[in-house]
Amino acid sequence: MLANAAHAREFHVSVNGNDSNDGSPSRPFKTISTAAAAAQPGGVITVHEGTYRERVTPPRGGESDSKRIVYQAAAGEKAVIKGSEVIRDWKPFMPGVWKATVPSAFFGGYNPYKELIVGDWFTDKGRPHHTGEVYLNGKSLWETHLLERVLNPQPSSDGRDREGSMWTWFTESDDKNTYIYANFHDKNPNEETVEINVRDSCFYPDQPGRNYITVRGFHMSQAATQWAAPTAEQIGLIGTHWSKGWIIENNVISDSKCSGISLGKDRKTGHNVWINDPRKDGATHYNEVIVRALEAGWSREKIGSHVVRNNVIFNCEQAGIVGSLGAVFSQITNNHIYNIWAKRQFTGAEMAGIKLHGAIDVTIKGNRIHSAGRGLWMDWMAQGTRITGNLLYDNSMDDLFVEVNHGPFLVDNNLFLSGLSLSDMSEGGAYAHNLMTGRIVSRPEPRRSTPFHKAHSTALAGLSSTMGGDNRFYNNMFVGNGGPPARGTEADANPLRFGSYGLWVYDQREYPLLTGGNVYFTGARGYFKEAGGLNLPATNPKPELVEEGDGVYLHLNVGAEVRSAATRLVDTELLGKAKVPGLGYENLDGSRIAIDSDYSGKKRKMTGPSAGPFEDPGQGNLKLRVW
Repeated sequence: MLANAAHAREFHVSVNGNDSNDGSPSRPFKTISTAAAAAQPGGVITVHEGTYRERVTPPRGGESDSKRIVYQAAAGEKAVIKGSEVIRDWKPFMPGVWKATVPSAFFGGYNPYKELIVGDWFTDKGRPHHTGEVYLNGKSLWETHLLERVLNPQPSSDGRDREGSMWTWFTESDDKNTYIYANFHDKNPNEETVEINVRDSCFYPDQPGRNYITVRGFHMSQAATQWAAPTAEQIGLIGTHWSKGWIIENNVISDSKCSGISLGKDRKTGHNVWINDPRKDGATHYNEVIVRALEAGWSREKIGSHVVRNNVIFNCEQAGIVGSLGAVFSQITNNHIYNIWAKRQFTGAEMAGIKLHGAIDVTIKGNRIHSAGRGLWMDWMAQGTRITGNLLYDNSMDDLFVEVNHGPFLVDNNLFLSGLSLSDMSEGGAYAHNLMTGRIVSRPEPRRSTPFHKAHSTALAGLSSTMGGDNRFYNNMFVGNGGPPARGTEADANPLRFGSYGLWVYDQREYPLLTGGNVYFTGARGYFKEAGGLNLPATNPKPELVEEGDGVYLHLNVGAEVRSAATRLVDTELLGKAKVPGLGYENLDGSRIAIDSDYSGKKRKMTGPSAGPFEDPGQGNLKLRVW
């Protein structure tokens, strides 16, 4: 039957179907994987209501943007793809604690209860962690490495849900079986829905180069994903696997042991090379990975140009969206990402709402990221990147971390509302019309040499250490904590690092800033060479974010004096060129850029635009809808 399906058509999938059917509306397939085997470029796979427990491994992609393969949930129907299976036949072990015995054959070739989380830049906090997980009625339990902590659970001191951390599980295996012990308290697991991870992904090609695939409208959850280091193949709950031209849109993605969406690299360019060869440092290894990636075709023609939009992503312990090299030239827009690294049982250097290496010409726009550790982390080669119109709050580490980039990159019209708004270990950034209510940390990084590129290209132009500075800050609002604008570091052991409210933290940087039109409230202080900054030390705009139903509102109190800030239109001419690469700030097509719209898309005045993210928001006590 499949041999006769060589032309593009629409296939239907239903939980009541049969894989020996022809995939027509009246005779649908039972599994998405069978439809994937039949689908050809230009074809559509429509999946109907129900739960599909399988890993979809697309054997081919489309041929172009207009001849792609589309996987979609049927309109108005909830199609669920899960990396888990239901487990029954739990046996009482101790009061509140139950035991399940799962034959090894149940898992096939991948047993998440034998597979440990490992990888470059992963920190296990002194104990093993498996890629498996246990869920009670859709909520994940906390893994422990000791059976005693299932019998007598103790609340976590690190996680965001102390009560939830009392629901624990432990695993051990022998040659024949895997044994799972779980503390369900007063619940009988045989009368509830208990699921365990059994697959390493929900939707992921087994080979690179599966291009032009659309995945739309699914609920995807509960995958035993491995740590996604930048020097490794990055397998997410859904991932593009070193391909081009995917569209991932309107999905609900949750409960990945590590990462939700992966826009990552392939295995052949290196897989956890640092832990396998610790004689060289991680930065050297990653520079070597980049060279191998270029040799393997890392370019606009072959890799990236993905669209990731309108997804809801939550309950992932590493990252909501992760990508090393494979996200180049992509658009990541209007996603709601939250509860990232909420359990905090392990940690590492690859954790954020969105964590990208090599965000060359990537647009990150209109995303809401909160209740994470880091919000946005742009690590190495953020060149031509634009971060615009995003809402970040309640992130315990920082809202934006830019690490060892040389620019040019542009950060405009964002709301950075966490305690630490910006961690800056880069240079060559342009920041315009942002609201920052948290601290800024400025730190050079002279120990590492990292790449910069030719304009709008992956082609290498050189390497440089990061001396810091060479940033542009125009028309931003900085809100202090009301304390005195003390000089010097804030209890920081690193003499190169300064952290406080406002731009004075850059006073010691080797490369100077370009500044103008910034407004400083309640103790935030400007750059020492800044001309025309508006200082309002006695004025507190009292920013407060309030969630009301489906909406999010910013309460802000601003007076008429804010209009006296010496602002001007921020554009390519004003921003100049980033020092290290010698490149200007421009649109992705090389044309002149102008920050002529505000956070909500409202047009700005060409002369004297309003400072901050909102153009003419009014005066007094304002209530502004921001999501």
